[in-house]
Amino acid sequence: MKNPNIMPGTGKADASGLAPGLYIVATPIGNLGDLSPRAAAVLAGAAVIAAEDTRTTAKLLAHIGVKVPMIAYHDHVAEHVRPALVARAGQEAVALVSDAGTPLISDPGFKLVRDARAAGVRITTLPGPCAAIAALTLAGLPTDRFLFAGFLPAKAQARAEAIAELAGVRATLVFYESGPRLAATLTALGAALGERPAAVAREISKMFEETLTGTLAGLAADVEARPRRGEMVIIVAPPLPAPEADAATLDAALEAALAAGSLKTAVAEVSARLALPRAQVYARALAMRDAAG
Repeated sequence: MKNPNIMPGTGKADASGLAPGLYIVATPIGNLGDLSPRAAAVLAGAAVIAAEDTRTTAKLLAHIGVKVPMIAYHDHVAEHVRPALVARAGQEAVALVSDAGTPLISDPGFKLVRDARAAGVRITTLPGPCAAIAALTLAGLPTDRFLFAGFLPAKAQARAEAIAELAGVRATLVFYESGPRLAATLTALGAALGERPAAVAREISKMFEETLTGTLAGLAADVEARPRRGEMVIIVAPPLPAPEADAATLDAALEAALAAGSLKTAVAEVSARLALPRAQVYARALAMRDAAG
C-alpha cells in the first residue's frame, strides 16, 4: 500500500515515510481523541514540529506516545525562526501546529506558508478541528455566508471602530474572545449591532461544553451575572434586510449629508445607511443639487 503522504515528484521520503515539506496539522480543540490517525502519523514521523507552545504540544505527543523534537513558533519569535524552518522543510518533514485547532487561524502561520511556497517547498494540510467552524455548527444561526473576524481590539474605541466596520456585512459574524473580556465584548456588539440573535460557545468538545443563545444584550447580561472562563467563540446573526426608504426619507438624509460634506461622501454615507443602490442615491443627489441651483 502506498504511503498517502508521498506523492509523485515531491521528493524522496525519509525513514519515517514522509516526503520533505511543510505539513499543516490541525490538532484537537479540546478532546484529544479528535486527533485524526493521519495527523498522529505525521506528528510522529516529522523531523521537527513547529509549535505555538511546546508545552501544550508535548501533552498531545504524550497522548499518542511519541517524542519528536520541537521548536517554538509564535508571534514573538516567528521572524527569527521562519527562514531556518523554510530551509529545513525543503530537506525533511516539518509539521506546523497551533495550541489547538487549525494552524493559521488567528496565529502567525500564514507567513511561514507564504515563504515556504515562495521557496518551492511542498505544502500539505491535514484538515481537522477548528473552533470557529465547530461553534457555527452549535449556534443554530445561518451558515450559508459567514465572516471570521478573529479577536476584536481590547481598547474600547478601537473595538467600537472595528465593530462599526462589520455592521453592514450581510453574513453571520464569528469572533474569538477570552473569558475576562466576554461581557464587555458582547455589550459593545449589542450597542453597535442592535438586538441580533447570537450565541457563545465555550469548552467545545470538553466535558463542560456549553452553548449560550439569545440576543447580544441578553447574553451580555447573562455573562455579567455569571462570568465564564476559557476561550470563547461568539457567533452573531447577520442584519435583517433594511426596510426600503421612501423618497422623503432619502431626500432628508441626503440634505443633511450634503450640508456636512461633499457629494461623493454624502452618497456613500446615505447609500450605506439606507441600504440603497449607490447609483440611485447618486442620481437623486445630483437632481437635488441642480434644483438648488
